[in-house]
Formats: sequence, structure tokens, C-alpha cells
Amino acid sequence: MKAPTWKFEWNLNTLAILVGFGSSLVAWGMTWERVGANQGAHANALDRLDKRLTGVEATIRQLDNHELRISSVEKQAAEAATSMRAVENTLNSLAADMRVTREILQRIEASQREGRQLRR
Repeated sequence: MKAPTWKFEWNLNTLAILVGFGSSLVAWGMTWERVGANQGAHANALDRLDKRLTGVEATIRQLDNHELRISSVEKQAAEAATSMRAVENTLNSLAADMRVTREILQRIEASQREGRQLRR
């Protein structure tokens, strides 16, 4: 029996598989390159967003501080209004007392005048 001889032939299936494997390696390399390139762009976008968020947080802290100050001023204004009402009530009561005192003094003066006129 004679040993078979090797015959070098191109098979269409083998060529299709080799071309498909090569093209998939090329596509994988291109995808890897795009992913690598976009990572830098995404890192820059994340840095910008982080800076914007830091600025927004600082602004929110300022707004919270202003809100605290405004609520403090509103509380002081309410207390001042209450105090002014108390002062107004006190002044009204003093004015009423002064009217009564004036009426009493007028009556005393009138009675003293009548007493002088009777003595004459």
C-alpha cells in the first residue's frame, strides 16, 4: 500500500472561514479602538459634570443660607409687629387714662371755681 500524497488545494469553505475570522479580528480591533477613544471623551464629560455639580452644590448652600437668613428676618419682623401692637395697646390705654385724668382735673377746677364764686 502506498502512502497518500499531500495535495495542496484551496477549498472555498476554508477561504470563507479564514476571511470571516480575519474580518472579525479587524472589526474587533476597530471596536476596541472606538471604545478606547470614547473613554477619553466620556472622562472629560464626567469631569465637566462633576465641576458643574460642585458649582450647583455651592449655590444651593448659598440659597440655604439665604433662606435661613430670610426666615430669621421674617421671625424678627413678626416679633417686631407683635411688640408694636403691644406698644400701641399701651399707648391707647395711656391715652384713655389721660382723658379720664383730664376730665377729673376739669371737674376739680370747675368745683374750685364754683367755690370761689360762692365765697365772694
